[in-house]
Amino acid sequence: MLAFYAEAQDLSHTAIKMQNEGYVNIQDLDSTIQVSLMYSRSDNFTGTVLYGDLSEAYLHPIAAKAIVKAQKRLKQLHPELSLKIYDAARPMHIQQKMWNKVKGTSKNIYVSNPANGGGLHNYGLAVDVTICNLKGDSIPMGTKIDFMGKAAHIDNEQHLVETKVMTREALANRLLLREVMRYAGFRPLRSEWWHFNFRTRAQARKYFKAIP
Repeated sequence: MLAFYAEAQDLSHTAIKMQNEGYVNIQDLDSTIQVSLMYSRSDNFTGTVLYGDLSEAYLHPIAAKAIVKAQKRLKQLHPELSLKIYDAARPMHIQQKMWNKVKGTSKNIYVSNPANGGGLHNYGLAVDVTICNLKGDSIPMGTKIDFMGKAAHIDNEQHLVETKVMTREALANRLLLREVMRYAGFRPLRSEWWHFNFRTRAQARKYFKAIP
């Protein structure tokens, strides 16, 4: 009992709230998955820290089990590599802060409007992920995560290679990422190579609850 209390004391307010609402810390299921939440730092598209007290990646249990499956598949193919999570379950009040940064701009296509129910991150059913080596260094993917532009899209990647916007190595790495994520039941997003959904928006809004 005392050990559990000490562990709970180590968690932030937001982490405790996530756990109380049934979300799962990915690293509790598989400690080999690396986590570096980009919104816990200021080097993201907003230029600000959005997760003031959160450093763990949480997901709905069904999505958390799936990301573990993807990691195991990656390890089967490339034991020297690992998935690296940059964002997972995201409270709706954080989504609102993101939306406020892009509303009325050309970048608003990259952020879900909370007024319309938000996106699948807000249900713990989406993950932003890349691949890294065992030191934690991300392998080339053509752009940084959070890049808002055509070079991050996945629907014309051969053209990106032909025009030297992206290397063939980066394309191969993207294809590997999609292979292991699809193997686990995730679906890629056309405009962001790093973003994967585990359910559709319609399914999320019908069967799941958004995180406040």
